[in-house]
Amino acid sequence: MADYYDLLGVSRDADADSLKRAYRKMARQYHPDINKEAGAEDKFKEIGRAYEVLNDPQTRARYDQFGEAGVGGAAGGPDMGDMGGFSDLFETFFQGFGGPGASGGRQRRRGPQQGDDLRYDLTIDFEQAVFGQEQEIKIPHLETCDTCGGSGAKPGSSPTTCGTCGGAGQVRRATRTPFGSFTQVAECPNCGGTGQVIADPCGACGGQGVHQVRKKLRINIPAGVDTGTRLRVSGEGNAGPRGGPSGDLYVFLTVKSHPRLRRDGLNLLSEVKVSYLQAILGDTIEVETVEGTQELEIPAGLQPSTILTLANQGIPKLGNPVARGDQRITVTVELPKRISDPERELLERLAGHHSARGKQHHHHNSGLFARLFGQK
Repeated sequence: MADYYDLLGVSRDADADSLKRAYRKMARQYHPDINKEAGAEDKFKEIGRAYEVLNDPQTRARYDQFGEAGVGGAAGGPDMGDMGGFSDLFETFFQGFGGPGASGGRQRRRGPQQGDDLRYDLTIDFEQAVFGQEQEIKIPHLETCDTCGGSGAKPGSSPTTCGTCGGAGQVRRATRTPFGSFTQVAECPNCGGTGQVIADPCGACGGQGVHQVRKKLRINIPAGVDTGTRLRVSGEGNAGPRGGPSGDLYVFLTVKSHPRLRRDGLNLLSEVKVSYLQAILGDTIEVETVEGTQELEIPAGLQPSTILTLANQGIPKLGNPVARGDQRITVTVELPKRISDPERELLERLAGHHSARGKQHHHHNSGLFARLFGQK
C-alpha cells in the first residue's frame, strides 16, 4: 500500500486546507465517472481512504506513528454504490460541502471537541540517543482562553443560537451537477457547523476561545532511541475548540552521526589500525567507546580485517536498557611504506631465514630478529 501522504502528493506536515485541496485535485483526476482508464477506480478509492485517515487528527496521529497497522490497514475507500459515494463526489466538486457520509468530511459535533495533535522535530547528539537524557524544548501551541473559558464570548455574555440553521449546524442545499440535481445537507455557512454564533466576542482571544502560547516543556528521552523514534507527550497539543481537551504532542527525533562510531541495530561499529609488528606479536591498545577510552587486547598473530568485540558496550535496547548490544571493532593492519636501512637489513635476513637457502643462517641471525621484534 502506498504512503498516504505520497498518494495525495502532500508533505507530512500539511495542514487541513492543503489536504482538502490535494484530495479534490486527485479525486477529480481519478473519479471513475470521468477517468475511464484501467485502475482509475482503485486509485480513486485509495485516494479516498488516504484522505479519510489524514483528515481526522486522531487517525492521522495513529497513521504517523504506526502506519497502516495503526488505522486498521483496510484499503476500503468510498463505496460508489451508497450515499457515501455520492457525498464524496459532491465533496470533490463543491467547495465547503461537509455532509454526513462524505469520505473524510465529518459532521462537526456541537460542544467541546478535542484539539489537534502537534509534531515537533528535535535533533539530539549521538550520546544523548545512547544513554537518554531529559531535555527542555519550547513549543508554540493553542491554549484555552482563560478570560472566556474557551467559549469565545465576552465575559458576562454567552454564544447564542444560530438563526440561519436554528442551532442544527447544518442547512439543506439543492445542487446541480453533471450527474443531476440533488438536495444535500451541508455545514451551515453562518456558524461553521457549531449551531451557535457569538454576538459579543471575547477581547482577549478575538472570539476564538483559544490563543497561541509558547510553552517550555521538559521531555524525557529514553536510552536507545534512534532517528525516526517518536515520543508522545500527552495533552500538550492544541487545546480543543469551546473548551475542549488538548491533543497530544509527538516529538520526532533525529540523531546526529558520530565521527568514529556507527550504529548497526543495537551494535556499534568502529575501526582501529595497528602496525604489522603489533599484529604479529600482539599488544594492548586504547580504543574509543561511548563510555570513553578502553583497553583492547590485540592477540598475537592477528589477521587483517579481524573483528574484535567489546561485549555490552553497544546501544541499550529501547524500553529495556539492561539488554545492550556490543561494540565490534574491525582491526586494520598497516604495512610501512618506508623503512630505515637497519630495518630493511633485518627484514631481508628474516626473509632469507624463511627460505630454503637461508636456513643455515638461522642461528647467526637470531639476535637480530629478537631486536627487530622486541621493538614494537
